[in-house]
Amino acid sequence: MSERPDRLTVAFQGNPGSYGEIAALNALGEGRDVESRGYPTFHEVARAVEAGEAEFGVLPVENSLMGAIHQSIDLLSETDLHVTGEVIVRVSHCLMAMPGVALEDIRRVASQQPALDQCTVLIRKHGWQPVAAHDTAGSAKNLAQSGERDLAAIASSRAAELYGLNILQREIEDEPFNFTRFMILSRAEPAPSDAPHKTSLVFAVRHTPGFLVETLNELRGLNLSRIESRPRRDRAWSYLMYVDIEGDARDPRVAQALAGVLRKASYAKIIGSYPAAQGTVG
Repeated sequence: MSERPDRLTVAFQGNPGSYGEIAALNALGEGRDVESRGYPTFHEVARAVEAGEAEFGVLPVENSLMGAIHQSIDLLSETDLHVTGEVIVRVSHCLMAMPGVALEDIRRVASQQPALDQCTVLIRKHGWQPVAAHDTAGSAKNLAQSGERDLAAIASSRAAELYGLNILQREIEDEPFNFTRFMILSRAEPAPSDAPHKTSLVFAVRHTPGFLVETLNELRGLNLSRIESRPRRDRAWSYLMYVDIEGDARDPRVAQALAGVLRKASYAKIIGSYPAAQGTVG
């Protein structure tokens, strides 16, 4: 746990300077004293919250360009933690190198594979060799430690600041509409509020013709902001449905719809009913 009683620890996956850390630092809103703490994997983020090493954790669940982040989504159905909110981070990639290195000196560029995939126009234009790394901020950290003069990294501007690198270009992503949605995890349920809410649930149904449609019909009249199927990890050729509903589970209409799904589903879990993000950070 954090040393100061008034400081809350938020766990994230990756190194300082990652977009996960940006989500962690903004997870509890402005004015909150937050200590961000990085872990190597998504599972270790969840374990840290479960064990009380951190009061909260953040997991990325979808990117506006790359789609769902399935490892995180699967983890949400397995853990007993509650989703208490969400953070949407603007992903703005920067090209960075050691101080004194010019653009023409670069021969290779390192970053996490999704970040490399999001910056293909610049990479191909210069004919650079892409080098896959564990995460974006990790590639910046490794570059600062190695001091290589023909290597650049793609990461956030915060990573460049933390590791003493020089930003050669900003906003190098192919598409500007690049956002990652993070869910905030806690051992406790969120306190009731009047803010606009989302409710997330996962369910499975019997392999009976038309039964999935019947179950989804329980949600008719509600706005579903996301619906996706995922293979079950404990049963071959069986699937889980992940659904995000715009609305609070305490609302009678939403509560009635959820009760209908719970009656029909062979397995169902409400992942959380939480305040929806009202803007972006980063």
